[in-house]
Amino acid sequence: MKNTIKVERAKKNWTQAELAEKIGVSRQAIHAIEAGKFVPSTVLALRMAKEFGTAVEIIFQLEETDLV
Repeated sequence: MKNTIKVERAKKNWTQAELAEKIGVSRQAIHAIEAGKFVPSTVLALRMAKEFGTAVEIIFQLEETDLV
């Protein structure tokens, strides 16, 4: 799964730590999600979308390999 978290953070001028605090996770969790090493829960993805003021589908997109 690919994501645009880094882009969305840049639009808000937020650090990983700032986003982490807003959604109640560690900075390391944000780093792992951005790097594609961790897929967040639905609740966490929805929290991110709410903080960014956008739809979950804008932040997270399935890749071809995810559809198999």
